[in-house]
Amino acid sequence: MIRYPPAEIRNIGVTAPSSGVEEELHTLLEQTVRRQQEKGFNVKVGKTAWTQKEAKSAPAEVRASELMDMFSGVDAIIPPWGGELLIEILEHLDFERINPKWILGYSDTSLLLLAVTLNTGIATAHGTNIIDLRGSETDETTAKWIDVLSTESGEEVKQTSSESYQKSWNHVNPSPMVFHLTEKTEWKTVSGNAVKFEGRLLGGCIDVIHHLAGTPFGNVKEFRQQHIPGEPVIWYLENCEMSVADLKRSLTQMKYAGWFENCTGILFGRSAANHPTEGYTAEKMYRDLENELAIPVIYDVDCGHMPPQIIFVNGAFAEVEFQQGNGKVNQKFI
Repeated sequence: MIRYPPAEIRNIGVTAPSSGVEEELHTLLEQTVRRQQEKGFNVKVGKTAWTQKEAKSAPAEVRASELMDMFSGVDAIIPPWGGELLIEILEHLDFERINPKWILGYSDTSLLLLAVTLNTGIATAHGTNIIDLRGSETDETTAKWIDVLSTESGEEVKQTSSESYQKSWNHVNPSPMVFHLTEKTEWKTVSGNAVKFEGRLLGGCIDVIHHLAGTPFGNVKEFRQQHIPGEPVIWYLENCEMSVADLKRSLTQMKYAGWFENCTGILFGRSAANHPTEGYTAEKMYRDLENELAIPVIYDVDCGHMPPQIIFVNGAFAEVEFQQGNGKVNQKFI
């Protein structure tokens, strides 16, 4: 059984379990806090959100302690952004004390999301970070975050592929929507054919989540037995920095760990990485993976470091459809 956090979001907690915001970028955090307050949210900002030194916001114990404290008094926890060393805090978390509150984010934050869902059965939300909600306008895909987090247990929420996406950041020319959505979105499949599959969602940034395999925090088999016995899984994954060879190694590790057992399909987000290795391209790797696992692979989906992003909820039951470059994701909170 999956536990879904309460749907009413009034109080947002901002803490940095990975990287905080450097002093010269504090204006970005201040802007996003004001923007959420204008929308009627109460915002509680932890000390770690304002600090950054040696690739982390604070020592692991401090980050873990502030995160645990955030589970009291707020309805949703949204870190400023990702980072590098979130994995250090896992041993300092008391998973038995974590109660159902939404956690939203991506990149390094996805490591926390997956670990919490696997170790507690509480749904977590992969999507926008709070720094990217600082604009005066929000694109339709990103704006769905509040609809998803406001979905009641037992209800469902539908999302569709975006119309356009951001190829690269342009900080010199700020956009009212933060993102510069200049490229036409086109989801793709290895075969080019329409596909449809369903299952429980699990995933995140593969650069970091594959490090959970073989640890006490990444026991997918035990999670499935306890919380979704007999049910199929859909993995959604995105690559931040890895070459295609790195990506294939990580996927093979996940396969050896049993993560792809009873998997009905895999979604790969758009990536500015995916650098070919001796002519071995991401497209060739997707084809190999589809043949190895005998399941459909959809790629260039709205997930990860080339926004905007669909909000994928770890643990939710999803129906995924792809046809002629477009995608639909219907998530049921059951």
